Amino acid sequence: MRKSFKLDEIDCAVCAGKLEDAIKKLDGVTDAKVNFLTQKLTLEAADETFEDVFESVVRLTADIEPDCEIVR
Repeated sequence: MRKSFKLDEIDCAVCAGKLEDAIKKLDGVTDAKVNFLTQKLTLEAADETFEDVFESVVRLTADIEPDCEIVR
């Protein structure tokens, strides 16, 4: 499954790259793209584990970029 989410308050392209790299390393993530210009996260994971993977991504994002929020 692939879904896109708006990122609110991601500060710079370097931060976006750091976040993308960290998300790609999470268990269950097939692929991830963080686009600073469009302020968008595209997340790909297996259908049956997508919600659990997404929750891990939300927690990771809060740790790496506390001001950034993923909007569903």
